Amino acid sequence: MAITAEQFKGKVTIADGAWGTELDKLGCPAGYCREEWNLVKPDTVRKVPEAYVAAGAQIILTNTFGANRITLAKHKAEGRVREINRAGAAISKEAAAGNALVFGSIGPSGKMVMMGEVKEQELFDAFKEQAEALAEGGADALVVETMTELAEAVAAVRAAKTTGLLVVGCMTFDSGRDKTATVMGVTAEKAATELTAAGADIVGCNCGIGIENYIKVTAKMRAVVSVPIWVKANAGLPEIDGANIVYRMTPEEFAAKSKELVEAGANIIGGCCGTTPMFTQALSVAYK
Repeated sequence: MAITAEQFKGKVTIADGAWGTELDKLGCPAGYCREEWNLVKPDTVRKVPEAYVAAGAQIILTNTFGANRITLAKHKAEGRVREINRAGAAISKEAAAGNALVFGSIGPSGKMVMMGEVKEQELFDAFKEQAEALAEGGADALVVETMTELAEAVAAVRAAKTTGLLVVGCMTFDSGRDKTATVMGVTAEKAATELTAAGADIVGCNCGIGIENYIKVTAKMRAVVSVPIWVKANAGLPEIDGANIVYRMTPEEFAAKSKELVEAGANIIGGCCGTTPMFTQALSVAYK
């Protein structure tokens, strides 16, 4: 049975946390195409969503963030789009074991329309190919995430909608006078309005400069749209500690601050950079 946006209204749903850093902890080499692990180390990849489901996540993503043909070309893997995405969705579906929904992850291409590096039609075609493969692999829904250029986000949402699945449209907000605009100056209100017009069933934000900032972004989005709002914030601002990047916010602090996200209008809450299954568990306990 297809899921709908109505299922997420009037309650809080817990999404998972960071993927890239969790895969790195499992031994993914620096610079390696993490998405190719879906084919060469599926059992290792599966440990990530399994940990999030065990921690209480009701929504888990897929190891397909950079699995569009444009990004995969950097690893000479553009010809493996369909098998990588199908495998990514299947791995998360198996990990979910009926206890969580699987939202296929669609990240940015790394190229910009504004700079003339790529055309919107090229983006649409690339994201459509990826979205179709995620649907074929069994994804319950699709999430367009970490977008900074509105034209790319809109192209991705439109492409994802061709599958008939529920689509989430998310951008990253960390710029402007009050840090509620994208790096290219798109306001939270404009992003929410344009993504909804493009067909997004749910809109929101992810990554960025921390959960505190996304309380403001959420409120601005809620003022202009009635669809559910999705928020996956970083665990505060990163700090350099020797050779390592660390996030000081604790899971408990993150969960406590998330209450303000809900008050601002968020419906689906998870984590991005710096978060782990421990953050998911803290959120799950907070909203039992």
